[in-house]
Amino acid sequence: MPATPGAEKSLAAVGADLVKARLTGLVLLTTFVGFYLGERGAVNYLLMFHALFGTALVASGAAALNQWLERDYDAKMRRTAIRPLPSGRMQPATVAIFGGACSVIGLTYLAVLANPLTSVVGAVTSVSYLFIYTPLKRVTWVNTLVGAIPGALPPLMGWTAARNDLSGEGWVLFAILAFWQIPHFMAIAWLYRDEYAKAGFVMLPGCTDGCNRTAQQAIFNTLALMLASLCPFAFGLSGRIYLVAALILGAGYFGCAVRFARQLTAQRARQLFLASIIYLPLLIAALVGNKLK
Repeated sequence: MPATPGAEKSLAAVGADLVKARLTGLVLLTTFVGFYLGERGAVNYLLMFHALFGTALVASGAAALNQWLERDYDAKMRRTAIRPLPSGRMQPATVAIFGGACSVIGLTYLAVLANPLTSVVGAVTSVSYLFIYTPLKRVTWVNTLVGAIPGALPPLMGWTAARNDLSGEGWVLFAILAFWQIPHFMAIAWLYRDEYAKAGFVMLPGCTDGCNRTAQQAIFNTLALMLASLCPFAFGLSGRIYLVAALILGAGYFGCAVRFARQLTAQRARQLFLASIIYLPLLIAALVGNKLK
């Protein structure tokens, strides 16, 4: 299809769209958090660089391959029609080669310059994102729950890069990010439910009694998140300042989920989405700022 408004985008902007720069930025932020919390004593900045650079390559490759796989579906939604492939700014073969190369180079880089375990976790992240979550979006709304798994693995990659193990503290970071994602994506799915249905994606708000079940998922997962967010304090990763911050932030996020459940409106969905955007960086700041080990 012909390029729509914004066809004058620079090459850098098109590249940022291809690698989903904001999402990749979040991946790198959470990878950093996992590494920093996992590091004992002085930070090994060279190892941190290797972990982040390799992860950036893997995340960029997965983003490009995801768009290659979903190019026909993206063309049907207004919010994704301006991406490089449906807008005609890039060719499928170019994107497939770029995505595959970034993925392979990134995983190899992590195996050699971080450790093999981190590369394995990165491979699980990419495979589950591209070959389980992506096709499930056209089959069942459970894709949102499944998609939270690859979305929550980056902090575990950071942890394994620093510790070279899969200890409980790393899984706690995974759980926090996994539970955070569900209300975040439920708000998005509710706001764009008509577009998703038009494109052939099966999202919970478009299912039978989907709106009420969407609200239930938001409430359940914000409650689970509150419990998971207490674990860094219980494990001795962060101190009392973090604990207070986690309780306050969790209560605010939960409150927005409850208001969304009571009033299933676009305004409440946007408030829940905004709460999720505010919650995560503040929780991360408290985690990093009040690190004990």
